[in-house]
Amino acid sequence: MSTDNIKHTHSAHVSHHFKDANQEYDAGKQGIWLFMVTEILMFGAVLVGYAIFHNIYPEMFAEGAKSLDWKLGFVNTLVLIFSSFTMAISISFIQKNQTKNAAIALATTVFCGAIFMCIKYFEYTHKFHLGLYPGHFLDVAKVHPEHANLGMYFGFYYAMTGLHGIHVLIGMGLITWLLIRTIRGDFHSQYWLPVEGVGIFWHIVDLIWIFLFPLLYLVG
Repeated sequence: MSTDNIKHTHSAHVSHHFKDANQEYDAGKQGIWLFMVTEILMFGAVLVGYAIFHNIYPEMFAEGAKSLDWKLGFVNTLVLIFSSFTMAISISFIQKNQTKNAAIALATTVFCGAIFMCIKYFEYTHKFHLGLYPGHFLDVAKVHPEHANLGMYFGFYYAMTGLHGIHVLIGMGLITWLLIRTIRGDFHSQYWLPVEGVGIFWHIVDLIWIFLFPLLYLVG
C-alpha cells in the first residue's frame, strides 16, 4: 500500500520564540514578503534604467533585439510557467501528506530550472561567438559597422538576464534543499512554511522573466 494514502498525524511546528503555530506562520509569511519587496525594488531599478535608455535609443534597442532568438526565449517562458505550477502543487501535496508526490513535483521544478539555464548557456555562448559583449567590450571587428553602438543594449541584456539567472540558480539550490527535507519527512500537513516561502521566491523569479522576455526579445 502506498504511504501517500495513509493518514498521518503530525504536531504543528512551533519555534520557542513564537506563541503558537499561527503566529509563527504569519510572521514567516510577512518576513518572506518583506524580502521579496527588496528583490522587486532591485529589479525595478534595472527596469527603470532600461526604460530610460530605450526611450532615448529606440532604434538601437530594436536592432539589438534582432540578435536574440525569441523562440528560445518563448520556450524558456513556458518552462518557467510550468515550473511555477509544479512548485505550487508540491505545497498542495505536502498539505495532504503526499510526500512522494511532493518530492516528484519539487524534483520536476529543479529540472525545469536546469532546462532554463541550459538554454541561457547556449544563448550566451552564441552571443560571445558573434562578439556581442556588453558595453565597450563589444567586438566591433565582428559586428556590422552600423551595429557598433549595440554595447549598451547588450549591457542591459547581460545585466538583466544574468541577475535573473543568478536568482534561478539560488532558487534551484533552495528547492533542492526542500526536496531533501521532504524526502526526510520534515514537512507535513501541520508544517510547510519553508516550502511556501521558497515557492513565493520562485514565483517572483518566474514573474520577473515574464517581464524580461518581451522587453528584451520582442522590443523590435
